[in-house]
Amino acid sequence: MNFCSQCGHPVAHRIPEGDSRLRYICDSCQTVHYQNPKLVCGCLPVWQDRVLLCRRAIEPRRGFWTLPAGFMENGETTPEAAVRETREEAAAEVAIGDLYAVFNIRHINQVYLMFRAEVKDGVFGIGEESLECRLFTEDEIPWDELAFPTIARTLKYFFEDRRTGTFPFRMRDIELDFRRSESIKP
Repeated sequence: MNFCSQCGHPVAHRIPEGDSRLRYICDSCQTVHYQNPKLVCGCLPVWQDRVLLCRRAIEPRRGFWTLPAGFMENGETTPEAAVRETREEAAAEVAIGDLYAVFNIRHINQVYLMFRAEVKDGVFGIGEESLECRLFTEDEIPWDELAFPTIARTLKYFFEDRRTGTFPFRMRDIELDFRRSESIKP
């Protein structure tokens, strides 16, 4: 950050009085510019025994498969963000269930919140951010073509949990660089 978004003057990078972290501070209007992690909200949409995945039409990881998810917008709740992202990416309406997994990704300042969901009437299409959308059984999941470790981890948890019939809440820190694959195959 070079300039204040409030007044346009240059900013300094220092620790404000009473704080313990470096922040961008405007010496002209005294605004402290806090930078906080981005929330990524998504869901694991299921229809019968299959999971709905989308092949990304945008970077990063264009052409790789993902669960519908994206950045939360101001003025919406986390479940609303997951529903919106599913509509945008897979042209599907979902009934959102419980929060299923939270992933902290410190090195890229993101927190993923993944909900379980049911695809309403099994209807889906291709959204503007997707090249293709498809329902997969567990055996059909393209494990080597998944976009992010969070997606692979969510799917792994889901298929393990489905075998036991219990779906506990999960939280995990993802420490890998998001461009590298994590060995998640079942």
